[in-house]
Parts: sequence; C-alpha cells; structure tokens
Amino acid sequence: MSDSGHTYGFIGLGNMGGPMAANLSVFLTAVGRPPLIVFDAAGTADRAPEGAACAAGAAAVAQQADVVFLSLPDGPIVRAVAEEVAQASARRATALVDFSTVGIDAAREVDALMRAQGITYADCPVSGGRIGAQNATISLMWAGPADLLELHRPALESLAGNVFHVGERPGQGQALKLLNNFLSATITAATAEALLFGLTQDLDLKTMLDAVNVSTGGSNASREKFVRRVLPGTFDSGFDTALMAKDLQLFADSMRRAGSPEVFAGASEAVWREFLAVMPASDHMEIYKFIRDRDAGPEHRPAEDDTS
Repeated sequence: MSDSGHTYGFIGLGNMGGPMAANLSVFLTAVGRPPLIVFDAAGTADRAPEGAACAAGAAAVAQQADVVFLSLPDGPIVRAVAEEVAQASARRATALVDFSTVGIDAAREVDALMRAQGITYADCPVSGGRIGAQNATISLMWAGPADLLELHRPALESLAGNVFHVGERPGQGQALKLLNNFLSATITAATAEALLFGLTQDLDLKTMLDAVNVSTGGSNASREKFVRRVLPGTFDSGFDTALMAKDLQLFADSMRRAGSPEVFAGASEAVWREFLAVMPASDHMEIYKFIRDRDAGPEHRPAEDDTS
C-alpha cells in the first residue's frame, strides 16, 4: 500500500513534536509531496520546520490535511484540539494520529469523539526522548487499524526508527507507553540512589558507571542518561519532571483500576510526586539532585565530582 497523494498536518511543535515534524517535512520535500501543514499554539512561525506551511489554527490544519498528527502535553489539551479538528468546517482530515501520552481513558474518549465525526483515530504514543526525535530513532506504539498504519508507514518511518503495531484498540498504545515510562522512571531513580551510595564509599562516579554499564546492573538509564546528562552535570535530557510525574500517576491509576499486581508502582509514583513538588521546573534527570539532597543538609551530602 502507498500513502502517495496524502497531505499531512502536524499540531504541536514542542520538545518532541518539533523535531518529529522537521524529519517528516524533510521526507515530504525529498519525495516531492505537498508541504507539511503545521500549527503550534505557542507560535507557529517560530517553531515551523523548514519546508512546512503554517496554519492559523488546529481547524485550519484539518481543512488542509488528510491526516493530522498531534504531539501535545496531556489529555485535556489533546481532547480540546481533537474537538477543533472534528468541528472544522469544510474539514479535509479523515484520520487523527496522536503521538501524545494522555492515558488510556483519554485515548478512548478521543477515539469515541472521532468516530462520531467519521474520523479514524490511532493512539500512537512515542518513546525515545528529544535526542531520539531529532535522530528519527524513537519508537511508535500504534494502537489502531493495521491498514491505516501500513498506508502511512513511509511517513511514520521518516520520523521513527521503530514502528510497532501493538493492537487495534485505542488505549493499548497508552498502556504500553505508560508501563515503559514506569520502568524508565523507576530504573532512573534507583540508579541515582545506587550511585549516591557509591559516592559515600569514595567511589568515583565515572568509574562506577564504566563498571555498571558492562555488568548486570547496566541499563539505558546508566548507559545513556547518566553518562550524558549526570556525569557532565548538565541534567538536560529535555524531558520535564512534570511530564514524568504525570505519566507515573497515569500508570499507577490505570494499574489499580485494572486490578494488576502492585509492588513498586506506588513507591515510584510517590518519589516522583515529591520530586515534582520540591523542584517543579526541573528536568527529570535532576532526580539525582533530589535524591542526593532529600534527607541530608549540605554538610552531610556525599562527596561531589562535577554533578552539582
């Protein structure tokens, strides 16, 4: 199947949506397709990728594009934008693909809204961080019609390295993304706690990471996040603590409604909720600083390397 002839729209050009839209725009230009139609409430002209056409709002995107992609912060915003798309006069859009992490219930609500207006919806959250979005190596977790996925696979593969069809039912993509972020958040916090213990024993942070990363305790967190963000002291992953805390809450709430066995979810959620309360404007990799400083005054902190 081919997606030739379709025009694409992209709403939300932030930390993830911006580079994703940029990669899609490059692809469309390279294959001689109509330009990507973009909109961002924070300022479309300043955020629009090269080669894209700016729209005046979400409704204008729906009037010009056959397929609309969303990359937005949360469920309420996604629902509001989806309503604008659905209610657009002279609407051209027949499919809405949501890359956002909104939770299972929100995905199902948006699906019902879209179906009522004759629009096909795909719940398709992404994982891989801003660097992955820039490098087009992120994972897409598609829950929706398989034929729609195959129809638009070339466009999707222009912005993602891994495209998974995880199910037909909206909410399944969210479930997979939330469990992934629960694992990521829990491992990241545990890695910080472990390394801070090592510092109390006068171990060097780089030496610990070198050893752990070729041993059984290594993870994506230790190999990538801690080496690139904590060791140099930049803490600049591009993923906000508020978003991670939101995802942990969505995961824990979903687990409890499903009656799924729970051992770590509540504890992890509580740690990230407390972290957010103490450092509300932080990057999520500053969990290292939060755990370091949580129970001790400055005079009791572990010896520092270069991670202040």
